[in-house]
Amino acid sequence: MIGERKLDLIVGGPPCQAYSLVGRARSELKMVGDKRNYLFVYYAEFLKRYRPKFFIFENVVGLLTAREADGTRYLDMMISLFEELGYSVEYQVLSAENYGIPQKRKRIILVGSEGKSDGFFPELEKNQLISLFRMRLVTCHHYEREKGVPLSTTLKRPPSRWLTEAGLLSETGSITWHEARPHNPRDLKIFKKVVNRWDRKKERLSYNDLPETLKTHRNRSSFLDRFKVVAANLSASHTVVAHIAKDGNYYIHPDNSQNRSLTPREAARLQTFPDDYFFESTSGKPSRTSAFKQIGNAVPVLLAERIAKSLLEGWS
Repeated sequence: MIGERKLDLIVGGPPCQAYSLVGRARSELKMVGDKRNYLFVYYAEFLKRYRPKFFIFENVVGLLTAREADGTRYLDMMISLFEELGYSVEYQVLSAENYGIPQKRKRIILVGSEGKSDGFFPELEKNQLISLFRMRLVTCHHYEREKGVPLSTTLKRPPSRWLTEAGLLSETGSITWHEARPHNPRDLKIFKKVVNRWDRKKERLSYNDLPETLKTHRNRSSFLDRFKVVAANLSASHTVVAHIAKDGNYYIHPDNSQNRSLTPREAARLQTFPDDYFFESTSGKPSRTSAFKQIGNAVPVLLAERIAKSLLEGWS
């Protein structure tokens, strides 16, 4: 209960690094024993406290195979814990781009129900995607600074139809967190080559294709796509993940005249956050790193909304 009101739904999930295939590949112990494996226990505490009718739990598909040292799947541990709390659980793997989200994001979705025993996982209609170009990623050419308001900008071009219909636009026309991070000269040269390769050949540039003068990584056998453009002529972006908080090399803006990585606001749009959503920082000061991390770890907002509405409609 929250005051006199009962909570209908909780949406969330613990950080995915411990369950992800990439995380396990990079870990000497394959993430076995990592404390993050057990953060779902804290999620269960919210269910105990608020007793919602439903919950939605999102994580990477690596959760299907992540196991304890004794072979027990963390997924099975989660389901058992949720069932002990009185919830029936069903799950499916959904690809966000199939449901109107401009991002390729395949995730396992667990849905828990307090009052129904089976058949409650929502059936979502698939949506045809539009291209990112029609979505119009915000660019530096489209705004001007507002005096005295840090990180706040005003858009100068009319919004695309997708943004209008999706309901993401700020009522004031002002947005925050639209400032790209600085990049070193070497990376800027790589950005140019990555975008040029895509524009000319529609090919991703492999790290090994770079001139030796631009290579600094010793690893030349894996993660060769560590520089990647968010191609504007594709229907959906590649997955936005929390690593974007460390560098923007995997999220290069498609306009080569700007030669930069995406801003937090552009990444937030790919996750379908409304333009007026402000990303707070635990330090109390604006932090681009914190904003990027929150965006990368989030459930796409419009997908969560569609699942939630479908659940509540089926309940009534």
